[in-house]
Amino acid sequence: MSGPSSYAVPVTNSSVNPENASQAGSAADPQAGSEAGSRGGEQGGSQGGSKGGAQGGSRGGAQGAKPEDRLAKAVRAAEQALIEFEIAVETYRVEVENFSRLHHQKLGPMYARLDELDALIAEAVAASSGDRDDIKRAWEARALVMPMPGVEELFGGLLGADGVRPVEDPNPPRRVRPGKEAQRLYRELARAAHPDLAQDEGEKQRRSEFIARVNEAYAYADEAQLRELAEEWAAGPPLEEELPTEAEVLYARLEWLAERKETLAVIAADLEDSAIGQMMKLAPDDPDGLLNEIAESLLNQVAHREARLQELVRSSKD
Repeated sequence: MSGPSSYAVPVTNSSVNPENASQAGSAADPQAGSEAGSRGGEQGGSQGGSKGGAQGGSRGGAQGAKPEDRLAKAVRAAEQALIEFEIAVETYRVEVENFSRLHHQKLGPMYARLDELDALIAEAVAASSGDRDDIKRAWEARALVMPMPGVEELFGGLLGADGVRPVEDPNPPRRVRPGKEAQRLYRELARAAHPDLAQDEGEKQRRSEFIARVNEAYAYADEAQLRELAEEWAAGPPLEEELPTEAEVLYARLEWLAERKETLAVIAADLEDSAIGQMMKLAPDDPDGLLNEIAESLLNQVAHREARLQELVRSSKD
C-alpha cells in the first residue's frame, strides 16, 4: 500500500482567494481581470460547496444511524464476550472434574490404608493398655474404616464403601489439564460452533449436539477426535449470521445474555469454592504435579504408620 504522500493533492489556481484574483486581474487588465476574477469565484465557490456538502453528509450519516443498528452491534459484542467467558468456565470445569476423578483414583486407596492403619494402631494400644479411653478410641477408629484394600488395590483400583469394586471408568482422563494442542482445537471449535451463535432452534440444536461431542473429546484430551470434529464442522453448512432487526428482540437478546453470564458466574464461583477448587489453588500452574506431591506424602505417612504398627506388635509379643 502506498504511503500518505502518494495521495497529496497539488495546489492549483482553485485554491486562490477569488476576491484577490479579481483585484489582481483588474490591476493588470480590467477586462482580463474581470474574467479571471469571475472564473476564480466560480471555482472557489464550487470547491467550498463540495467540501461543505461532504462534511455535512458524513456528520448526518453518523447521527442518522438507526437505534437497531447500535443495538445489533451491542448484541454481537455481548455474544462474543459470553462465548469467551463460557469457554473459560468450561475449561476450568473440566480441570476440576479431572482433578477430582484422578484424586479419587490415585489417592483414595492411600487414604483408606491410612484409616485402616490408624484403627489397627488404636486397637493394638487398647489391647496393650486395657484402658477404657483407649478402647473407646479403638472402636471409633474402626467405625471410620472402609474395608481394607489389598496391596494391588493401592495402585490399581479402589473398593467402594460397601466393599465392592466399583465399575471402572472405561476411558479415564490421562491428566488433569489437556495439552496445548487439545486446548487450541477446543477453543477454535467452541468459538466457531457455539450454540449461542444460532439464530433458529434447528441450528441451535445441531450446534448443541456437536459441542457436546467437542466437550467430551476435550475432557479426555483426545486430540485426534478433536481434529476429526474440526474437519466435520468445516465440511458442514456455512454459518449464516442473521441479525435481528426489531429493537424489542435485540433488547430481549441482551437481557438473556446478561442472565446467562450471571449463571456462568455462579457456576464458576461454585467450582472455585469447592474442596477440589481450593486444593487446585495450591498449584494453579501444575495440578498434575500437585497430585503426585500429595501421593508421595501419603505414601510416607503409610510407611510411618506401618512401622509404628510393627513396633506395637513386637512389643505385645515381648
